[in-house]
Amino acid sequence: MSEEYNEFVPNVHFELIPIKDLVSNQEYQRNLSMQHVRKAAANFDINQVNPIKVSRRDGINYVFNGQHTAEIIALVSESRETPVWCMIYDDLDYNEEADIFANQMKNVKALSPYEIFNANCEAGNDKELLIRGLVESYELKILPSAGPGGICAVGALESIYDKYGYDVLDRVLRLIIITWEGEQKSFSGNMMNGVARLLNSFGDEIKENTFKEKLGVVSIKELTKNAKERRPGSLGFAEAMLVVYNKRMKPGLQWNKLYSVKATGNKKKENKGSKEYDEEAQVERDAS
Repeated sequence: MSEEYNEFVPNVHFELIPIKDLVSNQEYQRNLSMQHVRKAAANFDINQVNPIKVSRRDGINYVFNGQHTAEIIALVSESRETPVWCMIYDDLDYNEEADIFANQMKNVKALSPYEIFNANCEAGNDKELLIRGLVESYELKILPSAGPGGICAVGALESIYDKYGYDVLDRVLRLIIITWEGEQKSFSGNMMNGVARLLNSFGDEIKENTFKEKLGVVSIKELTKNAKERRPGSLGFAEAMLVVYNKRMKPGLQWNKLYSVKATGNKKKENKGSKEYDEEAQVERDAS
């Protein structure tokens, strides 16, 4: 290689090193998360394994990027004798390691939910293909940003499918379409999740014609305002819709069901620490 390119190419080499010979006890390292290690190990894919970055100082292999990768492989292989590919830096001091660790993600652009979804479709993964096929059956498209005739809240589509199943997602889309006739903002993440909450809680007690007649006269703008006044997230939307649905109904749907019925979808466990957000709003913020 010509010397004129040296400043653009890291001075590294690659070696296979047993996990037991790697050290990850530097002060700048984040704490090891065994919860993350176990979760990743349960979904281990050899093609997703990246080389571990190692600084070799005084004959010791200090890991400054990849300690979780090493632990995942050790857990899956049930041995710390297992070798892993390492990218070796021979000329770094401790301060340089810490600086690289602190700033390694500064200029990395994270994949958007749409980009991940689209790649999974290209890979032929069943879940994403099922969701895309369902959306397209209603003559809609999944889009990277808000636009007419499309849904950009990919995270909401996947979340509803995972929590409540294919049939609930199908009914969510159908209800929104017949009620608000495809209005763009009716497919926001909070809106779709709110409808899903209602359907999961009340099932066939939600009559589609009644839903359409009562909710169809309420604009998405007004519904959004009412939802935000009640509480943040999709539960606020579910409550706002339930208020309208129950008007002049005796007896109306029982409110306690909205808070007591658990999701029974495609995932065995939900991440109780996860936070809901309106993905469409996030996409719009990212674009601004």
